[in-house]
Parts: sequence; structure tokens; C-alpha cells
Amino acid sequence: MIRRRLLTAAILLVSGNASAQAPELGLGWMAEFNLAARQILALAQAMPAEKFSWRPAEKVRSVSEVFMHIALGNYFILNGAGAKIPDDTPPIAADLEKKITAKPEVIRWLERSFAAVRSGYPATDRTRKVKFLGKDTTSDAVFLRLLVHNHEHMGQAIAYARTTGVVPPWSEGAR
Repeated sequence: MIRRRLLTAAILLVSGNASAQAPELGLGWMAEFNLAARQILALAQAMPAEKFSWRPAEKVRSVSEVFMHIALGNYFILNGAGAKIPDDTPPIAADLEKKITAKPEVIRWLERSFAAVRSGYPATDRTRKVKFLGKDTTSDAVFLRLLVHNHEHMGQAIAYARTTGVVPPWSEGAR
């Protein structure tokens, strides 16, 4: 009897929140990537420009550095998956994460990196064997790392946003 009530309560909770869920959930890699990219971009746009230099502690990435880390990581991991990097990709240097700090430029880097992933993913043989971070793996496994990396740092950016008083746009009004 208790199990039935718990199951009923769980179903009501899930079904009650289903309309608030993103439509991309469970629809595969590209749909999940598009959701993460959309949310990261929305969060970067919602953060006031003056907050881009904020960091929770010394020697910890600032807001702009987190977003640039995502963008640069997209290019690095995309390359590691064996995907073609677009010819118009700006030169990537190790210090860009710290050099590019202005909100409009950071957002441009995010947008371009997301576009590169969107074009690189379907054009790549994901069964191809590759070496990534010194390990033998497949392109598909490297693409999974790219998706996880985006989510990992989106969580970090959400924490930064909430700490500085910014509500993630997709959760405004949700209770």
C-alpha cells in the first residue's frame, strides 16, 4: 500500500512537471547538446557585463573564463573527436581564456564553438578509433566527453549566476 502511494506520488510529481521540461530531453545526443548550448548561451546573455570579471575566490575561474573555457573546450574536444574544425575558426591560444573577457566577445566565441560542434558532429564518423588524452577510444566517446564538459561547466556557471543574484532564464518563475 505504501509503495503504491509512493509510486502514485512520483507519477504525479513527474507528470505535473512534464510540461516544464525541455522538449529536447531524451531525444539523443544532438538534441541534448542543443539544449545545453541554448542554456549556456542564455545564461551568458543574462549575466551583466560587469559580472564577467567576478570570481568566487582568488585563483578560481571568473565568469568570463568559465564561458571561454566552454568555448575553447568545444574546439579542443571536437578536434580530439576527429571532426573538422571550420576554416574560419580564430586562432586558439592557451591564454585566450584569460585574454578574452568582454561579454560580447565571449558570447561570440560561445556561439561559434556551438556552431562548429553542430556542423562537426553529424559529419564525423563516430565509430572511428581515435586517441584522446593519451587513451584509445572512439570518436563517439569523445563527443560524449564534449557534452558532459558543457554540462559540467554550465553547472558551475549556474552557481556563479545564482551567487551573484542572476536567475537562470529558463528557471525564472519555476517553483
